[in-house]
Amino acid sequence: MQDNQAINKARALYYNLFANFFVYSKESEKYFELIRLINILKENPLDVSSGKALENISNSLDATSNVELVQEYDNLFHNPKNEKIRTTASYYDEGVESGKKRVEMIQFLGKTKIRRDEKEFFEYEDSIGFILSVMAELTNLVASDEKVYENTVHCIFGEILNDFIDEFAKDVYENKSAVIYKELMVVLHSFVEFERLYLEISKPKVKEKTTKVESCDVISDAELERRAKNKALKANGPKNKQDDEEPKDIVFDVESEV
Repeated sequence: MQDNQAINKARALYYNLFANFFVYSKESEKYFELIRLINILKENPLDVSSGKALENISNSLDATSNVELVQEYDNLFHNPKNEKIRTTASYYDEGVESGKKRVEMIQFLGKTKIRRDEKEFFEYEDSIGFILSVMAELTNLVASDEKVYENTVHCIFGEILNDFIDEFAKDVYENKSAVIYKELMVVLHSFVEFERLYLEISKPKVKEKTTKVESCDVISDAELERRAKNKALKANGPKNKQDDEEPKDIVFDVESEV
């Protein structure tokens, strides 16, 4: 891996830029930091297309208010009336939230000083915002000569981010609600291609699209059958007190102690 402090500082700026777009915050200071990063990076873009996209983002953002950006963010990722874009690596890998990729990410975090503050950050460890925030912090540490984190940065990109970032970016880019974020995906594409070259990691092969798991609100055939049997038993009358009890659904707490 090339040892270049200037490149690592630039990489940290890009990761910071993307993280600020995907970590929800109402704090005006963070919004002004986002505008500052755009102004820095648009002066020396990675290529022509990303330079133009950064210029378009700069022209689209209100220099005094984040209201428009927050609205677009909500429309893309939270508005139930629109096609919501999922943001976790596990979802793109397995079609479920809090899957293997979250476990892998927690294991990588165990090798660093970084932990998820559950009071401030509600998304899982393998969410796009959290991953980008971690990469920004670790890349900045590498740029400050803490080379112990070079391998962790390489592994998180190669084994977590690289596998789903293209599909995620495509989902955002093609979403009808994306305007500013559509331009951002152009910048993200250029940066990811640069990262692959710099870290010497190949673009993953196109895999068969994972079948997404249905919402928990949808009742499965097995559940319908179970309920039908319980109804029939009730109609015939319980033989004893135990038979009269409804089976209870068990909810597991998937939050990890980190």
